[in-house]
Amino acid sequence: MSSTRPAAHTLRTAIFPVSTAMTQALFIVGGVLFLSALAQISIPVPGSPVPVTGQTLGVFLIATTYGATLATTTFATYLLAAIAGAPLFAPSATLPSHGLARITSATGGYLIGMLVATFVIGYLAQRKADQRFRTSFPMLILGSAIIFAFGLTWLHYSLDMSWSQTFSAGLAPFIVGESIKIAITATSLPLIWKRISRRLAA
Repeated sequence: MSSTRPAAHTLRTAIFPVSTAMTQALFIVGGVLFLSALAQISIPVPGSPVPVTGQTLGVFLIATTYGATLATTTFATYLLAAIAGAPLFAPSATLPSHGLARITSATGGYLIGMLVATFVIGYLAQRKADQRFRTSFPMLILGSAIIFAFGLTWLHYSLDMSWSQTFSAGLAPFIVGESIKIAITATSLPLIWKRISRRLAA
């Protein structure tokens, strides 16, 4: 089997510089399982159809580790597998954890936003935005903004809410949690890169 060296530099390519079809398939499967595990961390929010989950943290980590192409492929595979019937989505009191109904439901915009954010964050990570404190924070804030832009717009039109109701149900309860996820990820990534760089230079 032939192998290639990825042109873009990410955490994955720094640790596993040689890439084959087999290793990429394994990364995709591992990423899907990782996203599914974080999705199961689901806390209902009173008065909101949107639960607090670990999915956005999964998006941050997969995107920065894999880079745009592989990360987007991984998240798309996660969505397709769940639509096909695998119980991968976050638990819901009113909807099953699989199926197209979750995409077309009022919370489906968040999933579409995560797919777009995965590509954007992965693209910026390939350009070393995750390696410095001053760029890792804006990168993840942008990714989170993309997720909520899609999610809130979808929620607004699906349930015919006013924008104030939409922000109250779909944004306000998640600001603290998202801020913590961004802070942890944005501060950890440069530290991880620093250790890897030292090891590669040794």
